[in-house]
Amino acid sequence: MSIWTRVTDLLALLTRNEPLSSLFERLRTPPEKTVGFAIATVALGAKIAKADGLVTRNEVAAFREVFIIPEGEESNVARVYDLARQDVAGFEDYARRIRAMFGDGAAQLPDLLEGLFHIAVADGDYHPEENRFIARVAEIFHVPEHEFQRIRAEFVPDAERDPYDVLGVPHGAPLTQVRAAWRALVRETHPDRLIAHGLPEEAIRLAEKRLITVNRAWEQISDRAA
Repeated sequence: MSIWTRVTDLLALLTRNEPLSSLFERLRTPPEKTVGFAIATVALGAKIAKADGLVTRNEVAAFREVFIIPEGEESNVARVYDLARQDVAGFEDYARRIRAMFGDGAAQLPDLLEGLFHIAVADGDYHPEENRFIARVAEIFHVPEHEFQRIRAEFVPDAERDPYDVLGVPHGAPLTQVRAAWRALVRETHPDRLIAHGLPEEAIRLAEKRLITVNRAWEQISDRAA
């Protein structure tokens, strides 16, 4: 019996109008924990697709790319997905259940965050509610802020990057090393230097934008150290 067939059998136990989240009271011990993880993961995928108030075809398609659905199990997964979208239980409850199943520091948790970003940006728009959703999931998963920023920058155009990555220094580097890296980038990127080298106007504008990013990264790190 596949996991999804077992999920379907459990869904049949739900009474009319009983929420999907109530199934977890029946999933306290192995092997049901595997079933519980499958349900909680699909539920998060369904809820991020709905976070901006509208579920699009692209988001549903992205969901199918992230969560591989075995052949013949489409209807079982679809039922979990639809119930999760209607469930009054918050996404935070499902996120906590997933963290409890894997434990802090598990590699699967950042991977799941990447899947949620993939779904969120599938409609071409990264909505503030989607950002709040994924940021809260990352917090519940105990994923460090710099790791969240790194993943977000991979998926979201113009997302704010981790300041240490911007300056090219490792996390935890002494402030003297950070300052030296910042000053070197300022010298390298400063528009006056590029103008003196005869670079075109387009390159100057890009340099101005990069200089703002570099200075912002230094401000973030130095403010934390103050």
